[in-house]
Amino acid sequence: MAKVKASEGNIRQKNKAVIFDAAKKEFVTYGFKGASIKRIAERANIARANIHYYFEDKTDLYRQLLSNIIEVWNRDYDTLSVDKGPKQALSTYIRAKVMHSKDDPDSSRIFASELIHGAPVLNDYLYGDFKDWLQSQVSVIDTWIEQGLMDKVNSHHLLFLIWSSTQHYADFNVQVVAALNKQTMSDDDFEDVVTFLTQLILKGCGIQ
Repeated sequence: MAKVKASEGNIRQKNKAVIFDAAKKEFVTYGFKGASIKRIAERANIARANIHYYFEDKTDLYRQLLSNIIEVWNRDYDTLSVDKGPKQALSTYIRAKVMHSKDDPDSSRIFASELIHGAPVLNDYLYGDFKDWLQSQVSVIDTWIEQGLMDKVNSHHLLFLIWSSTQHYADFNVQVVAALNKQTMSDDDFEDVVTFLTQLILKGCGIQ
């Protein structure tokens, strides 16, 4: 029975992942109000009834998609550790954020759109789990400052700077490629972004 349940769980995860990928494209293209379950099903190449098997309605799908995005971010970006030191930890963090803008820009755009519209779905999260997580990251940076490993900077604004500068390449990619006179950004372009932002931020924090 345990093997059967595990198999069912894997199938469920795979099916929801397919739906989430299709929903990202739909929400980015049409926004929440304009998005359609019918088109999401067509994008995922599955029956509409299969979506309703996992999600009550469009709102439930949108809410679960946002939760999934945050879950992935919290897992992949929880890299700030006192033991690693500011140079290694911040460099790793910046690279991860830039590469996420390269590999999964739609997640960043959906999250940004939710916040721009007043965070109607994420409001409780922002004043609950997010504040706790953010405080843990701020505490790490403040410890490095107390240890003399970096200049005294405002830890909150440092994180805001990293978020905005890295996610810019996802949220405003159309503007970026136009400014660079390109159709798309190459892997080398994103490596240049990592190098530039890492040097700028570490130097600005007095990290050798």
